Amino acid sequence: MTNSIDEVENADCLLISGSNTTEAHPVIGYRVRKALKNGAKLIVIEPRRIELADYADVFVQIKPGTNEAIFNGLLHVIIKEDLYDKEFVAERTEGFEEVKAAVEKYTPEYVAEITGANAEDIVEAARIYAAADKASVLYTMGITQHSSGTNNVLAIANLVMATGNIGRESTGMNPLRGQNNVQGACDMGALPVVFTGYQPVVDPAANEKFSKAWGVSLNDKPGLTVTEIFKGAKDGTVKAVYIMGENPMISDADLNHLEESLDKLEFLVVQDIFLTETAQYADVVLPACTFAEKDGTFVNTERRVQKVNKAIGPIGESKADWEIIMALANKLGIDWNYGSAEDVFKEITSLTPSYAGITYQRLEEEEGIQWPCPTEDHPGTKFLHQGKFSRGLGKFHPIEHQPPAESPDEDYPFILTTGRNLYHYHTASMTGRSKGIKEFSFEDTLRINPEDAAALGVADGDMVKVASRRGEIQVKAEITDTVGKGVVFMTFHFSDSPVNKLTNCVIDPIAKIPELKVSAVKVEKVAEMAAK
Repeated sequence: MTNSIDEVENADCLLISGSNTTEAHPVIGYRVRKALKNGAKLIVIEPRRIELADYADVFVQIKPGTNEAIFNGLLHVIIKEDLYDKEFVAERTEGFEEVKAAVEKYTPEYVAEITGANAEDIVEAARIYAAADKASVLYTMGITQHSSGTNNVLAIANLVMATGNIGRESTGMNPLRGQNNVQGACDMGALPVVFTGYQPVVDPAANEKFSKAWGVSLNDKPGLTVTEIFKGAKDGTVKAVYIMGENPMISDADLNHLEESLDKLEFLVVQDIFLTETAQYADVVLPACTFAEKDGTFVNTERRVQKVNKAIGPIGESKADWEIIMALANKLGIDWNYGSAEDVFKEITSLTPSYAGITYQRLEEEEGIQWPCPTEDHPGTKFLHQGKFSRGLGKFHPIEHQPPAESPDEDYPFILTTGRNLYHYHTASMTGRSKGIKEFSFEDTLRINPEDAAALGVADGDMVKVASRRGEIQVKAEITDTVGKGVVFMTFHFSDSPVNKLTNCVIDPIAKIPELKVSAVKVEKVAEMAAK
């Protein structure tokens, strides 16, 4: 997030897109509710009628996979009606004229044809957003999990910069992280192109610094992303994989393809707290311990580094992740001698400028510290890009609408999109083991529009087969008008109805993220099929 969680409630306008905030991020959803009580305007842009749509000043319901078009449409209106921030654009950005030319054709009427939204709603949403003094955009994987995910984010950035809604309190573009400590994992270099703190592996100075600190000669070539790793496993170019705290056999796209990839590996190690669906494929399972059994730090979605303290000792033979990794390194002859999680953290701060001022003592005394925090007397950074962007001038990018990789056709007439629900977390490897939670949510359903259900002869609760070009599953139907005609929805929490057998592993060419949010499927009533 460019800004902070508590700033949400003081925004004058919230634009939420690709995020079912109250269910997937209920703490931030609470802040959204407080903002509305404080008089904030709310714009919701979603394929489904989520709960927040009932409170929105304008709800723009779009077809899945049309995000670039809708944001270009908003910017078109803002420019045409002379509502953009001319001073901010002139002093702090570059490339505006190119974007202005690119969005010229994205009239409300043209965008309505692409997205299925009402042209009037597009105009109203643009005016509300542009009129706000402090407007904040909240988004999640409904924006990024597309073959055009990078362009979707750039289109949002264009809108934010054009209105000057960046570098100030309660503004910004704020991606809400989808998993615990995923921000911290990225900060620590769990990406194939960077060291810690996003220092590029191709930068000679960064490469030399880390090589010297670690006493090795480091490769200066970017590695593989997760999607590329599993493709390499299937092709035979990747022989072994080490998976920590991740359950791709439920969460990744095209599970049949993933299963083939895992089967072709020569060696698979899984380090986790439960024997997950993925761990069942492993040659070796390393038992990690939970957050309550270890000391360390987590970094949340607002860049806040927070310390956790051990409440109980590790159960059974489990160990903290850093201890497992150090033991493995020493088995390989590397000779690491960290004595505690704090020793590891001190090394992090010595090599990572954005963490340099953070210490365990400060974290014990304060309620976490937001990076960048370059010195020990620095208070941390509540919001980014105040005064100037990290690259100097903010860069506009002309973006064109790119259709999803799959569109409905005669054989597969529905668009399937996926998401989460309030009760379960990610692949339910933890929440699915909770008896209390399962009383509220014990199975998934296929949400389908009443008109589509009637045409298929499907009643509420009927078993249906849902099939894509990659696989098929059976699940109960739930008839609801929260999805539009031609669109169906499922969550990905449940292993007995693994929706990711259906989803498409085509990737964004830049971020390499799969298009999990748009897949062409067909739906058939199971009883009718049996009768045939």
